[in-house]
Amino acid sequence: MEHWVFERQGQLTDRLISPAVYNLVIGLALLWGFMCNWWMVGNISTDWIRSLNPWLFYGGYFASCMTGVYLFARSSNPLVSFVGYNLVVVPFGLVVNLVVSRYDPQLVHEAIRITALVTVGMMILGTLFPAFFRRIASALTVALLLVIVVELVEIFVFRTHHSIIDWAVVLIFCGYIGYDWGRANQIPKTLDNAVDSAAALYMDIINLFLRILRILGRK
Repeated sequence: MEHWVFERQGQLTDRLISPAVYNLVIGLALLWGFMCNWWMVGNISTDWIRSLNPWLFYGGYFASCMTGVYLFARSSNPLVSFVGYNLVVVPFGLVVNLVVSRYDPQLVHEAIRITALVTVGMMILGTLFPAFFRRIASALTVALLLVIVVELVEIFVFRTHHSIIDWAVVLIFCGYIGYDWGRANQIPKTLDNAVDSAAALYMDIINLFLRILRILGRK
């Protein structure tokens, strides 16, 4: 199936599932990703992660993520998509492990709670106003690319970081959650599309969580 997940609007040969089952699969897939990350934080030593060669770590991170995104976005086989999803979950989990180790557990739990509430709110908005989020999708992409460039320049050229960037990233990924959730419920409701949609939402939510944690930690 040579179509990206959120462009699948035509007839599919895959068997359709009910909206309830479709949303349940999305929820279970998201839970799987979060529980994997939770296990990694509790069982993988941050000292071991830091001992890895930086080129090996970052090279493996990007290679795994890009391969995973390609698999779940291009494949119409739910098992292949799930493998791709896990290729994203694992490197994200290593990064989450490194980040949360720097913060008090109570602060991490607070960030999780806020992220969950914001996610549910944006999903509701994405359900109610899907057309609005479709209209701002291009703006979100441009804004994210701009923020990435600005942040890299700040870090590597000026050796600083402004909190306004974290707030901007939070707003951008709030928009992406609303957009991806709205689109997830407009494409054909198949098992594969449910896994693919969960993978897209997972990346939105993890990025939102990391920025919220950073904002709380700065306070």
